[in-house]
Amino acid sequence: MKTQTFVLVSTIIFGLVAIMHLVRAVQGWTVQLGPYAIPAAVSWIGLLIGGALCLWGFACLRR
Repeated sequence: MKTQTFVLVSTIIFGLVAIMHLVRAVQGWTVQLGPYAIPAAVSWIGLLIGGALCLWGFACLRR
């Protein structure tokens, strides 16, 4: 039961991260880390990775 709770919480967090990457990429929000501007392409990659981990978590919960 504890493992399922951990997977569920992780899946929700990864889903939220993926949604935030999608919103940033679509809205064109800028991210600045010190003197470096982070391009929107990084958010598209983050969306793919976060979305994949979210889907994987849901697949693990279905077993």
